[in-house]
Amino acid sequence: MTDTPSHNTHGWNFDNSYAQLPDVFFMAQKPIPVRKPKMLIFNTRLADFLGLDSNALSGTEGARIFAGNEIPPGAEPIAQAYAGHQFGHFTMLGDGRAVLLGEQMTPIGERYDIQLKGSGQTPFSRRGDGRAVVGPMLREYIISESLHALGIPTTRSLAVVETGETVERERPFPGAVLTRVAHSHIRVGTFEYIARRAGEDGIRTLADYAIQRHYSDLIIEDNPYPSFFQAVVDRQAHLIAQWQLVGFIHGVMNTDNMAISGESIDFGPCAFMDIYKPATVFSSIDQYGRYAYNQQPFIAQWNLTRLAETLIPLIHPEQAKAIAMATEVLESFMPRYEDYWLNGMRTKIGLLSEEEDDKTLIDDLLKWMESSQQDFTDTFRNLASDTIAQKEKIQKDSVFQAWHERWRARLSRQPQSTAEVYDVMNVSNPAVIPRNHRIESALQEATETGKVTECHQLLNLLSTPFAKPGENEIEYLMAPEVIFADYRTFCGT
Repeated sequence: MTDTPSHNTHGWNFDNSYAQLPDVFFMAQKPIPVRKPKMLIFNTRLADFLGLDSNALSGTEGARIFAGNEIPPGAEPIAQAYAGHQFGHFTMLGDGRAVLLGEQMTPIGERYDIQLKGSGQTPFSRRGDGRAVVGPMLREYIISESLHALGIPTTRSLAVVETGETVERERPFPGAVLTRVAHSHIRVGTFEYIARRAGEDGIRTLADYAIQRHYSDLIIEDNPYPSFFQAVVDRQAHLIAQWQLVGFIHGVMNTDNMAISGESIDFGPCAFMDIYKPATVFSSIDQYGRYAYNQQPFIAQWNLTRLAETLIPLIHPEQAKAIAMATEVLESFMPRYEDYWLNGMRTKIGLLSEEEDDKTLIDDLLKWMESSQQDFTDTFRNLASDTIAQKEKIQKDSVFQAWHERWRARLSRQPQSTAEVYDVMNVSNPAVIPRNHRIESALQEATETGKVTECHQLLNLLSTPFAKPGENEIEYLMAPEVIFADYRTFCGT
């Protein structure tokens, strides 16, 4: 039984356009109330941005709403339908443990989905319990907010609420519900589902909706669908390049985990690299490295090919012509990605102009990093440093010394001073990332004690990732003394 709703709207301003689409797109579904909701962590800044009353919603009343015990005024809870190629195998899916409350209109007129993750069983649960646990929900909160602070498009996290219930996984864990905020939850897998269930008319309805919501500048075109596909490809090329530039590994790049908006979405077994190793895999379920760090661009293109297949009837009335047009756009993905990546890498090492041999210089640095097992984040950050430690590294490693001399010679051909170059590098290379050992420590504290002291400390530092931590925070700057050689992450289902 749900609690009696409050008469105070607390800033809720829903306009639920997705719920007006045909029934094949979703099923009405209220979240299932929990026993004893308690606010674990609340994102005040995000609440304020959304136009919500953060003072009212950060406590007991907010806990009831963000656990699903109370439905905020104007919400129309639904479970969205979608499909997915999971590790390459097609499956009909849907929100199996999530409920979309509705679309919040912000004070500046932007539209954001408000979704509860871990809110109980839905018609799409496929024998699952529909619940989530504290650790993975806090992981998503920390990682998504870290990506946001790094300037990488991402869904965000508004709250994590303890449910007061136990959830059975490999052992009993305290239950939790995450409130996720997104420009939308339309996925490549949404198009796959509608193509199977509603054919060309359904795909046209979905594409028109996605264009209106995310690519409205295309509405004026006579045939906006080729341009729509091209825009999605470009956003994904840029997104994946941004992931690669900070060493982020998503972990489960199924087609149902790729958002049409170009946002990072569905954080399960995700993590950041410490030691640079291109074949790095953290996910416990990725036994063959399909979603390894160095495979992410190729998987993104594979996923976009699945999107293209659903759009063929819209791109051109002649199938052969439509396939040719879609193929041309797909083949542009890798050059787009490589351009975004190369330009980002140039900035990371302070190259403020372009020369033909820049990629070779960058590749040689990465080869040295891999062979000498260097920390990804620290290597780039420390390049903009004249510390004793950096000087010793140059003196002790002849390969790096030779590279460093080439790099300094390349910088000398730019008009900017060393100080100006370092300034650019220091706003391109984070000093702090969510290190795996720090996340594990924070999640352990929350799971075992119900306290989020370490989470708050970590989130505070991650909110300004390019600033050097103070002396009493320096431990968060450091890579682990003992590398997590067998570190594994889990999705929590």
